Amino acid sequence: MQLAVEEAKKAYDKGEVPVGAVLVWNNEVIARAHNLVETRQDASAHAELLCMAAGAEKLNNWRLLNTTLYSTLEPCSMCAGAMLLSRIGTLVWGAPDLRHGAHGSWINVLDQPHPTHRIEVRKGVLAGVCSDLMRSFFQNRRLKEVGNEAGSIVR
Repeated sequence: MQLAVEEAKKAYDKGEVPVGAVLVWNNEVIARAHNLVETRQDASAHAELLCMAAGAEKLNNWRLLNTTLYSTLEPCSMCAGAMLLSRIGTLVWGAPDLRHGAHGSWINVLDQPHPTHRIEVRKGVLAGVCSDLMRSFFQNRRLKEVGNEAGSIVR
């Protein structure tokens, strides 16, 4: 999870929502990614999806059986669906996402019986670190927005 936090810090430094992901197969890191939504202007450029795509390329297989995906944030429904379709074996996530989380914070996709696949999920790993990073990012963003509004006042 610490490697996923490092990826999240890269996103933070780029002005992206600080989410990082790491994919492990046979005890080896095969892919890493961080959010690139703003950079790419693509709502689907979530760390988890980018990481799974890189992992599939590395394995030359879209089925990511027996892999573990580490993510600093509870996945959204889009990412949770992709995890099911990609056959991720285990998901380990850090901080809850109260607005979009698909493992119980908003809805619960991952605990629903699925006809073809079930993901083992561990939640709350390094939750404090992951939550602090998100909190800091959004506090700084709000301060910048307030500063921009104050600077744009026409006199």
